[in-house]
Amino acid sequence: MRHIRNVGLVLAACLGAAPAATAATGTTATTPANSPAGLGRYYDQHLSWGGCAKSPDDTMGRDLDKAGVQCADVTVPLDYSKPRGRTITVAISRLKATDTRHRIGSMLLNNGGPGNGAVQSPPEFHGWMKKTGPRYDIVGFDPRFVGRSTPLDCGWNVGTTLFSAGLGRAGFERQVDLHKGLAAKCRATDADVLPHVSTRNTARDMDVIRGALGERKISYFGYSYGTYLGTVYTQMFPGRTDRVVLDGAIDPREFGPRLLAESVGENERALAAWATWAAGRNDAYGLGRTRAQVLATVDRVIKKSARGPLTVGTAPDAFRLDDSQVPFVLLAGLDSDTDASRASLGEQLSVLNKAAAGQPTTLSPQFAGLLRLATTGEQSAMGSAQTAVICGDAAAPRDPEVYWRTIERSRAAYPRFGALNNNIGPCAFWDRPRERPTRVEHDAKALIVSATGDPRTPHKGAVALHGLLASSKLITVKGANRHAVYGLYENACVDNQVNRYLATGKLPAGDRTCSQQTG
Repeated sequence: MRHIRNVGLVLAACLGAAPAATAATGTTATTPANSPAGLGRYYDQHLSWGGCAKSPDDTMGRDLDKAGVQCADVTVPLDYSKPRGRTITVAISRLKATDTRHRIGSMLLNNGGPGNGAVQSPPEFHGWMKKTGPRYDIVGFDPRFVGRSTPLDCGWNVGTTLFSAGLGRAGFERQVDLHKGLAAKCRATDADVLPHVSTRNTARDMDVIRGALGERKISYFGYSYGTYLGTVYTQMFPGRTDRVVLDGAIDPREFGPRLLAESVGENERALAAWATWAAGRNDAYGLGRTRAQVLATVDRVIKKSARGPLTVGTAPDAFRLDDSQVPFVLLAGLDSDTDASRASLGEQLSVLNKAAAGQPTTLSPQFAGLLRLATTGEQSAMGSAQTAVICGDAAAPRDPEVYWRTIERSRAAYPRFGALNNNIGPCAFWDRPRERPTRVEHDAKALIVSATGDPRTPHKGAVALHGLLASSKLITVKGANRHAVYGLYENACVDNQVNRYLATGKLPAGDRTCSQQTG
C-alpha cells in the first residue's frame, strides 16, 4: 500500500433511514425502478467531460491530462430522502477503453480509507491490468466529501484520530478530551452535513455514477474500506455489478468505530516479524541484534516519550512526540513486509531511538509528512471525512470507562498496540447514525484477495466475507504481512488471477493460495 489506508472503527441505531434505490426491473437503461421520486434527473444527467488540471500548479491534474484521462463532476443529492433539496458534487475521472471492439464496460475504483480518493488512479490500474486495461473504461472517484468532491473539513489540528491511550490513566484522559473536542469541532462546523456522510450514501452515489455513465452494470475494484463499500453496494443494488474484486477484505458485520481492535494481534505479530528483520541489520539501524533486543528498544522509546515528549527533526520540520503518537508511527509502518517498507520503519525507529537518547536527528521527507499528519492540521480534511464516514455508519460505546477497561485488559498480551487499537475516538461523542448497518442478504459474485498476516484488515475478515457471499472465491497470500495486494505487492500469482477474472468474467473454479514470494 502506498497510502496509509486507515480502517477505522459497530452497532447503530436507526434515526430515520433514507429510502434506498432497488435493483432495476423497468425498461430504462440506468435508473432503478421504485426509486424515490426526483432521483431520475441524477441518473440521467449529462456529464461534462474535460481536462483534469484545475490550475497551473495542479500536478496530479496535469499528469492525468497527459495520460489521456478526462474528469467530470457528478451531481448527487446531499440527502437521498430529499432529492429536490441541496446537492453536492462527486469528482470522477475516466480513462476510456481503446480496444472498443472488445470493450467490457466501466470499472469503478475505490482506494479505501475511508477518506482516500481514486481520481488519480486510472492510469496506474491501466498498467496493472496489462492486456485487459484497454478493454475497460477505468473510472476513479473521490467519494462524497473527499478530495476533489464537495469538501468536508472540520478544521482539526490533527489529520488522523489513530492515537494510543499511552501508558497511564493521565494519557487516556487527554485522549478523551482530544476526541471529545474533535467531535465538537465537526458538529460546530458541519452539523447540517454530517448526518449524510455514510457508506450507504456513498453506495447510492456510486449507483448514480453508474447511471450517468449509461451502464446497466458496473465492475468494481475496492481496497480495504473499499471492500466494505463494494459489499454494501452489492446489497443495496443487487444485480448491478459485473466483475467485483475486493482486496484486503473486511467482515461487514464488524465494520464500525472499533474495527481496529480486530487487528491488534496482527499488529503485534507484524512488529515482531519486523523486529527480526531489523535485528539482522543492526549495523544500519542500531536497534539491537536480536528480535528481543529490538522490541526492547521499541518499548524503551515509548516509555521515554511517556516521561516527556521526544523532539525529532529540525526546524521547520521539528516535532514533539509522546506515548500517544509513537505507537502511531509503528502502526503506520507495518502495512507491508517488503524490504522497502521495513527499511522505512527501521529508519524512523532509528531516529526515535536517537531522540530518546537526546541526540539531534534529521527526518526524511516521508517521515516528516507522516508526523505532520499526526501533529498538525495539514490533513484535517482527510481525517474529518474518514471519521465522519466511520461514525456515520455505526454507533460507538459512549462511556469512556468501556474503552479504559478494554485497554487495561489488553496491555499484557498487546503491549505496544493494545492501548492504540482499543482507544477511544470521536465516534464516542458523535450523533448516532441515521441508518442501520447494512446486512448481507444477497449473494454476489466477487473475487476476494487477502494476505494471512494482513495488519490492517485481518485475514479472518476476508474468510468471513467469503462465507457470506456464497458465489465468491478467495485468493489467499500465505505468510505475507501485507495490506492491499493487487498491483501494489508485485505478486504475479495474485495479479495474473485477478487480470484473468477481469478479462473473462469467470471466477476461479475454487479458492486459490499464492505464496508470499512474487512470481
